[in-house]
Amino acid sequence: MSGTNCLNPAYATTTGLKPNGHPMMNGNYGTKGDNQKQVSCSFQMPLHYPRFKKTDYETMPEWQLDSLLTEYGLPVTGDLKQKRKFAMGAFLWST
Repeated sequence: MSGTNCLNPAYATTTGLKPNGHPMMNGNYGTKGDNQKQVSCSFQMPLHYPRFKKTDYETMPEWQLDSLLTEYGLPVTGDLKQKRKFAMGAFLWST
């Protein structure tokens, strides 16, 4: 997710840069060193992208939509019609 800073040792490289080109922060943010709190995230991208078709989303029960959206850290708000529309917009590729 954009705007989320994660302290993850997997980003460490020999150049001190993350793969996105931003410098490593060594766990501290800002210039105050130890006075800054260490921030980490809890978002973890699921291993597989959902492979549902449009018809699957149109017939999917609300509990399953809620579970899918929650798994990807997406908002679970609105009525069933709004959730279906949001899920289709987020996961279906236009062809």
